[in-house]
Amino acid sequence: MPDVIVFDLYGVIARTQTPEAVRRIEETAGDPGPSFWDAYWSCRPSYDAGQESTAYWADVAGLLGTAFPDVPALIEADLESWTEVDDAMVDLVHELADGGRTLGLLSNIISDLVPRFEARHGAVLGRFDALTYSCRIGVAKPDPRAYEICAERLGVQPSDVIFFDDNERNVLAARETGMRAELFTSPTQVRTLVG
Repeated sequence: MPDVIVFDLYGVIARTQTPEAVRRIEETAGDPGPSFWDAYWSCRPSYDAGQESTAYWADVAGLLGTAFPDVPALIEADLESWTEVDDAMVDLVHELADGGRTLGLLSNIISDLVPRFEARHGAVLGRFDALTYSCRIGVAKPDPRAYEICAERLGVQPSDVIFFDDNERNVLAARETGMRAELFTSPTQVRTLVG
C-alpha cells in the first residue's frame, strides 16, 4: 500500500475545458483562428509558473501578431473554463482522506485561478495534507523540482509517493524523480492501485 498519494488537479480531480468554454474563449478573443490554441499552450508554462495574467495574454497576442479586443473579459472566460470538478473523483478524495491516507495535490495552475478554485472547492481541497501549486513555487511540471517540492511539503521522499496525472509527459518526469507514477484513467484505477 503506497504511503502517500499525490494527484494532479486538471484532468484528474478537476475537469478540463469543455467545448462550450473553448468556444467562449475563442469568441472573446475575436475568433483568432486555429493558431490561437498553439499560442495559448506554448505560452502557458510561464503563466503556470507565476506570470501575471495580462502579461500572459500579451505574449499570446504577440505570437499571433494581433491584439485582443477585451483582455479582462478574455481572462475571465479563461478562468471560468477551469473551475469544474469531477464529482466521482471528489468522492474518492473524501473516501481516501476518511481512511487516513496522506494526500497531496501537485497542480500546474495560474495565480488568478487559485482563489477562485479554492472558494468553490475548498471542501475537497481541505482534505489534502499539502497543496503544491506551480504558480506559488515558481516551477511547473514536468520540471523535476515541482515533484521534489511536493514530496518535501508532504515530509516524504519521492519514492514514498504514488502520483496520478493525465499527461504522460508529467508521469514520465515524476518517475525520473523516483515517484511511482501512473497515467490517470479513472477512479476505479486509483482504487485498484492504492489498495
